[in-house]
Amino acid sequence: MNRRENLLSLLKRQGYDEVPVEFLLCPDLEKLFRKKTDYIGDYMEYFNMPWKYVDDMKLINNDTDKYLKYFDSLKPGSKIDYWGVGHEPGSEAAKHMTYMRNPLKQITSMEELENYPFPDFSTANNDHQKKQVEQIREAGLAAVGNMQMTIWEASWYIRGMEELMMDMMFEDEKAVYLLDKISEINLIRAKSFVNAGVDILFIGDDIGMQRSIMMSEDLYVTWLKPRLKNLISEVKKINKDLIVFYHSCGFITPFIPHLIDAGVDVLNPIQPECMDFKDIHSEFGDKLSFHGTIGTQSTMPFGTPEDVRKEVFRNLEIAGDKGGLLVAPTHLLEPEVPWENIIAYVQACKDFLK
Repeated sequence: MNRRENLLSLLKRQGYDEVPVEFLLCPDLEKLFRKKTDYIGDYMEYFNMPWKYVDDMKLINNDTDKYLKYFDSLKPGSKIDYWGVGHEPGSEAAKHMTYMRNPLKQITSMEELENYPFPDFSTANNDHQKKQVEQIREAGLAAVGNMQMTIWEASWYIRGMEELMMDMMFEDEKAVYLLDKISEINLIRAKSFVNAGVDILFIGDDIGMQRSIMMSEDLYVTWLKPRLKNLISEVKKINKDLIVFYHSCGFITPFIPHLIDAGVDVLNPIQPECMDFKDIHSEFGDKLSFHGTIGTQSTMPFGTPEDVRKEVFRNLEIAGDKGGLLVAPTHLLEPEVPWENIIAYVQACKDFLK
């Protein structure tokens, strides 16, 4: 099997020949990678990762100056994304992290919401996507459409988390309008990826905190699950073999049955600081595959290379011979992660024998 075939077989729990390697580096670690290796290309290529991302649709009018009126002021160096969300630079110690500013935090009326200039993906260009999928497949890799922050996060980034939570709890029409609008926009993006032929659609919303779920099950089932289920249903009508990844940091165990019912195939990242992979796999491993499980709050930054190796082996042994686990760090690797631990992770994946 090539790397694509191996990955897809693993994710479908149909066995695998080798353990794939996958992780993301922060800008500081990407600089360290270049210093350590003298490699000028993509680190995903250097480490023979099994997939490659397809570029999103390209907006025809992406002038974000139209959102400036929604902010009293923004710090010098701030950026506004295509949703209109402001990102202010943090302190030097914050590195690549930014402070988020919500453009609709102060609105009080439906008229203000309806007049907001949401990005128009209905006229966006996607001519590049099919060609990229073909090139990725020719290289023996899986093609991934990545559009995390799909419904809940994209919505609260615009409105503000507390404000949107209150809108939902009081059954305010603003919550209905905003969540429907974001779902509609992102369904266009999702269909474009799937029509282009991606193997994997990576979606998700953070719905967990370190020790608890972010909202009640009732609130989730009422407001978010139906919209997620509709999006997944629509794209699987296009390709029934599509593999849907879903990301949520934190503790989300009570939500997992709902995610399975909504059509999720692979759950990311199973943070070991919040959930035990052995328990999660025992309960849901016959219905779900998993991506992650190696802690970026614990093992990767603060463990030894031997700790990293043991954790990789432990979790792969839990998953078993059929696969079902793309073992990987649970989040972006931050500056405090030692280079030796990254290499230990890569080597452990190479060395593991079923």
